[in-house]
Amino acid sequence: MAINASIQALLAGEQVAGSKLNSRLLDELLAEGLLLVLSRGSRKSYRARDPEALIRFLIDRDESYRILEVDQPNSRASMAAETGNSKLVMVRSCPGFPVNSYEPIACLLDGKPFVVNPQEGSFLFVADWERFAIPEDVVVVGVENMENFRMIRRQRVFFEQYLRAHDLSTRVLFVSRYPQSTDLRRWLCTIPNHYLHFGDFDLAGINIFLVDFQQYLGEERSSYLIPDDVESRLKSGSRKRYDEQYNRFKCIKSEVPELQHLVDLIHRERKAYDQEGYISVRTTF
Repeated sequence: MAINASIQALLAGEQVAGSKLNSRLLDELLAEGLLLVLSRGSRKSYRARDPEALIRFLIDRDESYRILEVDQPNSRASMAAETGNSKLVMVRSCPGFPVNSYEPIACLLDGKPFVVNPQEGSFLFVADWERFAIPEDVVVVGVENMENFRMIRRQRVFFEQYLRAHDLSTRVLFVSRYPQSTDLRRWLCTIPNHYLHFGDFDLAGINIFLVDFQQYLGEERSSYLIPDDVESRLKSGSRKRYDEQYNRFKCIKSEVPELQHLVDLIHRERKAYDQEGYISVRTTF
């Protein structure tokens, strides 16, 4: 497969005009938050937020993009030592995913004690994720937005009230998909813990959960965080983002009644609501 020149430009960190990108792929990249939008009058151009995350998304989307990887033992370090240029080979230099918590969670990393208890204003990154183990009574909460992920202490009451109301453990490990890869999902498939997905309340966010998580974990082991006040919040949401997502995601359905009800609410209100709105919330469930 020959990689499109516009994709190559994005991966090189260059700015690309929207007219040069496939419209369907552009919608997906925007929905995943992988592109920065640069406007000049009525014209829009785009730049990759993180070229390595973009590579992982493209490979996960279409196996033919694996040409972007080099399946050989050369790491960036060894390539740099031999040639002085680590950028000659596109390999994953940072596998894994970030983890966070607002109370100590005693875990294991490579069989050794590893306590997840980052200081406020920081979080940890688990690179050796295949050897990362957590207690079975911990609920894993996947947070799509990095602002929410960084500020979990400001949402502690929100999470604890929700978990209690839904008969889930209040011992929580927060995780993020950043950088974009399948590492988090692959790890979740190896553990028995319940996965609770906290994303935006829009069609694209629900689609991410259905396609990237629920179909692999099943309905018993995974659920979507739906606050009781989401209907009232949707009324003040974004009509523009709903309209932008409608054509691509208008047909999504869920066998889970609560999640289908959320889909129906979004269509009824014709709006989308960002999860950041819950950062300072003190709602009683």
